[in-house]
Amino acid sequence: MIGWFLFPQILAIFAPKADNNPSISYGNHLLIKTNSNTAKESAIAAIAQGDHQEAEQLLQKSLAQRPNDPESVIYLSNLQTGSNPFKIAVVVPATTNPNVAQEILRGVASAQTQINQQGGINGRKLMVIVVNDDNQPQISKEVASELVKNPDIIAVIGHNAPDASAAPIYEKGGLLMISSTSPANNLSSAGNYIFRLVASKSNITEKLANYIVNTAKVQKIAFCYDSQAPDNVSFKDELMANVAKKGGQIVPIVCDLSVPNFKADQALNQAISGGANGLFVVAHVDRLDPVFEVIRFNRQRLPLFSSPTFYNIRILEDGGKNVQGLTVAVPWHPSLNQTFANLMQEQWRSPVSWRTVTSFDATRVIIAGLRENPQRHGLQFRLRSGNFHRTEATGKISFDPNTGDRIGQPVLIQVRSTPSGEQFVPLP
Repeated sequence: MIGWFLFPQILAIFAPKADNNPSISYGNHLLIKTNSNTAKESAIAAIAQGDHQEAEQLLQKSLAQRPNDPESVIYLSNLQTGSNPFKIAVVVPATTNPNVAQEILRGVASAQTQINQQGGINGRKLMVIVVNDDNQPQISKEVASELVKNPDIIAVIGHNAPDASAAPIYEKGGLLMISSTSPANNLSSAGNYIFRLVASKSNITEKLANYIVNTAKVQKIAFCYDSQAPDNVSFKDELMANVAKKGGQIVPIVCDLSVPNFKADQALNQAISGGANGLFVVAHVDRLDPVFEVIRFNRQRLPLFSSPTFYNIRILEDGGKNVQGLTVAVPWHPSLNQTFANLMQEQWRSPVSWRTVTSFDATRVIIAGLRENPQRHGLQFRLRSGNFHRTEATGKISFDPNTGDRIGQPVLIQVRSTPSGEQFVPLP
């Protein structure tokens, strides 16, 4: 059992200011409120008060009710780390997109639980600090600054939104940041301390464009996107350039999902009357509602294409039969490692997402680096060395020493109708 004697060691994770920051939690703040219950809330209150034995019992009770809650799994594991653990942080959009946040946390929680049950990293267990930035650039900068100032934090997994990476802060502060979900090009060559576990946007758009023009035989394609989402704009621009480079044509329509009183039917009519025989659709991960209007009015008339943002359960649930044929280039699919996918599904009582698996692997990469060098600079040097190689759930992992990007290619998946409903399946 965890007694009161561990409280000063856990409390020392942060300076008083950060310890009271409701966006940063080792278990003393509730960040994901959509998956809570009385036992969990009481456990967090007990942690904040230093009663860790009571907190441990309450978290176990909470998990008996909701076993797929990764926040509770992490906080429970934190209580069991003992003295002098390694400390890493994971940054998620806990309020604005709790589903994505939990997908990321499930991967980190699985890796943390696994290594701690094995005795830790060279005898030191792993503590995970959960941080909320709500995919907001200003909040991400604020929490990144606090993490950099804390010498006990040795690495950060995140951030989720491309425009909220806070990469310059981590680079200047010498704190390793590894993104497990963002394909943004601005992470390439962002600094020696910045890494990316998923394929870059350049690789994703090149592969998708090649499929659109050369396999799907779409000669003319229209684009719908959210102009207020920088990652939408950059992905759209890069895909347009790749489509044109491969001989495809762009149908010029006005289909901006962010404008007031957006009219999906008008945009679709413009695309079809302009000769489009394909449609690219994308929206900010926290603002998906307008895109479902486009999908509904399309009624499968034009084949659909999108970014990795659309590889999530809500697209299937809300899109239904209208998203059949949707093709996306993504970092990972369960069929690439079905054994691991089955284990994760059994643990979390739900299908595993790519964000869960890439976040698991990001944590495993940090663990592997810490085994060889347990310091901030040493960890960064090891991963950047050019001879760092790992085989994890997503396959072989190594990083380009010049850019920090993972070396590898995305995979193509498509929504198909199955006996259990619409599902993403890999393309040959």
